[in-house]
Amino acid sequence: MRRWIAFWSILLKDMRSYYLKPPNVSWGIIFPLAWTGMFFIRSGSGLESVLALLPGVMTISILFGTTSMLAVTITFEKRSRSFERLLLAPISLEILMLAKTSGAILFGVVNAFVPIIIAAFLADLSGIAWSMVIPAIVLIGIASTFVGLFIAVSVSEVFEAQTFSNFFRFPMIFLCGLFFPIMSLPVFIRPLSYIFPVTYGVDILHGAVNGEHIMPFTLDFLILGAFCIILFVLSLR
Repeated sequence: MRRWIAFWSILLKDMRSYYLKPPNVSWGIIFPLAWTGMFFIRSGSGLESVLALLPGVMTISILFGTTSMLAVTITFEKRSRSFERLLLAPISLEILMLAKTSGAILFGVVNAFVPIIIAAFLADLSGIAWSMVIPAIVLIGIASTFVGLFIAVSVSEVFEAQTFSNFFRFPMIFLCGLFFPIMSLPVFIRPLSYIFPVTYGVDILHGAVNGEHIMPFTLDFLILGAFCIILFVLSLR
């Protein structure tokens, strides 16, 4: 019982101190809007491309939202020594890190629903398999957050974490099938796509939204879940 009180206390503190600040709330809305507008302008397509773009925009919103916020929360608290005080608390390291990452996961999941709400006014979403979309969003949020956690615990400054994050984020954008199929990549580059957890989440979203996926949903969920566990264990170490 005491562990869960500590968990909720840390989570609520982070929500008040970081995630519910007006700049972060507005950024969580503007960022998906900016990505959506950018890809509409770049593609030159009309409203018929909404469903094709939706999985990619959702994933980018989650990826940048989780990794950016966690880089700030963890790295800033490490620098100010407040993170060391948390490490002295009588709770396990696993509970502590789950509490520190839960806010970023929630932030990423909420970010994903911004383009969904916008798309609801522009296209017919009745054909989407929501039973696949929602767990995929959650797992992408968890995996992206743990990528951000792994980065944040590896550096000492916020700018270092943000710079290091780009070495993971931008390859994911271009290699994970967000906006064009993995099968259209050159053969010698294609294997790189499968080392990123986001690839499997995007495959689920494309299948649930457009009916186009390259792997069975069960395999996608299993691999994405395995990535979540591995990244969390690596971050703890």
